[in-house]
Amino acid sequence: MQKLFEFIIAKRHWFLFILCEIISLILIYRNNVYQQNMIFSAANTVAGSISSVSGKVFSYFDLQDVNRALLERNNLLEMEVIKLREQLFKKGVNTTSFDGVILTDTVLSDSIFSNNYTYRYIPVGVVNKSITYLNNYITINKGLADGIRPDMGVVSPQGVVGIVSTVNEHYSVVISLLNMKSKVSCKVLNTNYSGALSWKGGNVRYAYLEQLPTHATFNVGDTIVTSGYSAIFPPGIMVGIVESYDKQTENNFYSLKVRLATDFHSLSALNVIDNGMQEEQKEVEREARKND
Repeated sequence: MQKLFEFIIAKRHWFLFILCEIISLILIYRNNVYQQNMIFSAANTVAGSISSVSGKVFSYFDLQDVNRALLERNNLLEMEVIKLREQLFKKGVNTTSFDGVILTDTVLSDSIFSNNYTYRYIPVGVVNKSITYLNNYITINKGLADGIRPDMGVVSPQGVVGIVSTVNEHYSVVISLLNMKSKVSCKVLNTNYSGALSWKGGNVRYAYLEQLPTHATFNVGDTIVTSGYSAIFPPGIMVGIVESYDKQTENNFYSLKVRLATDFHSLSALNVIDNGMQEEQKEVEREARKND
């Protein structure tokens, strides 16, 4: 304490100067309108800058919630598109150009957007992945506790990613589309020509759609989507674009080289597709096989 007093006494002229400056500023502010306006304006500028910086900081921390809300909304919109495409396809409508659509009302049928639709999305995050092996897998951060089961399809905002294989309480492992054991039933958009899509190793941007019949009609640049001929993926999920094709001489089928829509290097937020009717479909298919 004595040293503090000694310091104050030694620097007393500086403290007196600062005190006088403060008193002078107060007198100037109280007795001059111009200075009041200047100081008030400067104070508002400083306060505005501080508020702006703090707002940006808090906005940054709110991004996770915002992204989650946007992802949920995007999931709903994607399911609406799938439902609409499926309904139009059943009516024989070209879902690219919408040729043949006759609009009799500006309001679409409620049956298209019914809450009783078979499929729903479960948002998940990627916690681990591989793309450098012949058989690649992806680990996601949800499991049995979140309604995830084996044989559920997994998609990114761009397209198909893989199929759930192993599940525990809080995590699941997905067989990636970049896995030589993986096969997904796909077709050329707006046709019934379907085949099995598989990856042959090497370039992670390409897979091959095989067993497409020779009478199938398609072109380079056509879109490949899921066929819906299984209980895993609904029809019309984006898979990729036809890059090239050739004829398989041994069985006289076409093999299409498909540029995958999903970028497996940058997977983060994914969706697991829950087919509410999957078990019922699989059960009736098992019963049918018993008669073979």
